[in-house]
Amino acid sequence: MYYLGLDIGSSSIKVALVEVATGKSVGVVQEPETEMEMLALKNGWAEQDPKEWWAYVCQGIKKIKKKYAIDQDQIKGVGIAYQMHGLVLVDQQGEPVRKSIIWCDSRAVEIGRKAYGDIGEDICKSHLLNSPANFTASKLKWVKENEPELYKTADKLMLPGDYIAFRFSNVINTTISGLSEGILWDFKEDTVADLLMEHYGIPKSFIPDLVDTFGLQSRVDAKGAQESGLAVGTPILYRAGDQPNNALALNVFNPGEVAATGGTSGVVYAVTDSLSGKESTRVNNFAHVNYSKQTPRVGKLLNINGAGIQYRWLLNNLAVDSYEEMNSLASEIPVGSDGVCLIPFGNGAERMLNNKDIGTRLVNINLNNHTKAHVCRAALEGIAFSFVYGMEILKSDGISIEVMRAGNDNLFRSEIFSDTISTLVSQDIEIYNTTGAIGAARAAGINEGGFEKFGTYITNNDHVKTFKPLSDKSAYQLAYENWKKELELIIK
Repeated sequence: MYYLGLDIGSSSIKVALVEVATGKSVGVVQEPETEMEMLALKNGWAEQDPKEWWAYVCQGIKKIKKKYAIDQDQIKGVGIAYQMHGLVLVDQQGEPVRKSIIWCDSRAVEIGRKAYGDIGEDICKSHLLNSPANFTASKLKWVKENEPELYKTADKLMLPGDYIAFRFSNVINTTISGLSEGILWDFKEDTVADLLMEHYGIPKSFIPDLVDTFGLQSRVDAKGAQESGLAVGTPILYRAGDQPNNALALNVFNPGEVAATGGTSGVVYAVTDSLSGKESTRVNNFAHVNYSKQTPRVGKLLNINGAGIQYRWLLNNLAVDSYEEMNSLASEIPVGSDGVCLIPFGNGAERMLNNKDIGTRLVNINLNNHTKAHVCRAALEGIAFSFVYGMEILKSDGISIEVMRAGNDNLFRSEIFSDTISTLVSQDIEIYNTTGAIGAARAAGINEGGFEKFGTYITNNDHVKTFKPLSDKSAYQLAYENWKKELELIIK
């Protein structure tokens, strides 16, 4: 028997199967095999058609069933992870009234910034734990202001994962965690964020019914079964945004536990029981998957845009053939890269730098002494230093780091990168070979098996290695302080 997991990304849809009894991954497929299209009618806009997500979900389910000779009756539940912050607006029949305004669309930035000032910083921090910023609620306000005829036809808002669950079941609902990522949850009042809805002039009727993150949310109906290839009655048992889900996939649930991702962008996601919004303009605060009013678990999410994309740019533009070659070149150079510093923020405005767009800077190059090996080392160190800098911001907001886990991404496969972070924060980094889709599939069983059993699936099946802090951190500390001086000269 199997659980099926979905990861609804903006680049592709991933579908995973895991064994119910052991949590062992059977396999993962991707649809489409190339990257999904994104519509950008203007600079800074990004939209996708929710119906395309559903079509790829259905294709992926059929593909994985065929690949592993799985019958529909062997799939005992579904878990869904999805790209966060997207806005799906549907009419009373459940038809999308427009394409989804997805996470990387920046059209509502000014709306959110103005709301933060008008409502008041202290109120936003204590109730929402965030600035309204460019999140789902602000995107809905943009539609209300700029597309009033479409807005009049809309009946409900959904996050992307809510829409996929709806297509399976014809039932519209959402979670507290999902609403919090849209800045639609009031943590202080433990209810939908009426203060922001009223400020934006949006009726509360737009908000779907609430269900728990874990447990029976809905069941596949006849139409959903016909289209997806799942059996009628198959339960939808879990739903969460991709970053809370990535933390779940790494068994990160409790205060002091931190999940890190080193993909195209970098993410540090730290769990706390504190409802602090002190750094709300630089750090996002969302209800974690196991949040409740009685036992608050908040994920503080710090994003670093200029991470893996920086290293990939070097791979594409230096005379090197692989990441392995770059890592080998970098290992020939001492800690600190002989003074060369790379400031890796060339992928747009950085929230943790108060939304400044400072670009990538390569400084202190000596044309007589330095080589591409120095650039490779400086890049790995610079990206690692940006993670450490971000973790200092998190610590200033009350985070403690007792456990740190990361996925087996390109960056965390590098000893230089992982050793640098581990040594500077004086913390082991446990590396696990898992994915969001596998995590979502396993999470479908949490309501029955519990968190402890879920944790054994990860430790028994996924652990790759653990990086430990080096005993002498002086060279790393000096290199980091030099890098930080260069950064602070730029951002002053």
